[in-house]
Amino acid sequence: MLLLPLTLLALQATLCHGACVEVDSDTEAMASEGFKLGCISCKKRSEVPSVAVVNWFFKGSDEVDYSPLYTYENKQGEVLDPRFYERLDWNGSKQTLDLQDGSIYILNVTYNDTGTYVCTFERTLMYSNYEFQINTTKLIHLNVVPKLTRSMASILSEVMMYVSIIGLQLWLVVEMIYCYRKISVAGEEALRESEAEYLAVASESKDNCAGVQVAE
Repeated sequence: MLLLPLTLLALQATLCHGACVEVDSDTEAMASEGFKLGCISCKKRSEVPSVAVVNWFFKGSDEVDYSPLYTYENKQGEVLDPRFYERLDWNGSKQTLDLQDGSIYILNVTYNDTGTYVCTFERTLMYSNYEFQINTTKLIHLNVVPKLTRSMASILSEVMMYVSIIGLQLWLVVEMIYCYRKISVAGEEALRESEAEYLAVASESKDNCAGVQVAE
């Protein structure tokens, strides 16, 4: 009986569009490895059709002005900065003009990739009688290191997880001991009551027998 509802639920889930969640990009990359520069801009009115263009800009740590880095429009991307030729690829929304994920992926990260990246969404909402344009800008400060270091928040969250697990186990042990003692005490009381009832019945039977003998 449960198989049919679960099957229908699975089919419905496959037909639904994935929810859009704006997540900040990581900001620390390891040299000579690949790295994803995340840039997500969720559309507030999902029922309204739209078209979006994503542009990226880059400013090195020793530079003053931003340089065009990458553009993605009409399902086609183009690397604009020669320093990233053959090292940059699109990693965002695919097979759609309604872009919500404008992420890109850098291959073979170098120390020269350290700097500030700007991601812009130029989204046009197409209503029945007019069009409305919305621009969104996101900044990412990227630092390239020889080896990734864990953030203090990550370390604290892991420590808290282990503390919670240990605390839960200790609570379960204490609860088990408490329940065992409670059951043990209840059993002893029941045993005493049974023993008292047995002695009372035995005494009453003995008195009855004595009364019968006297009557004879």
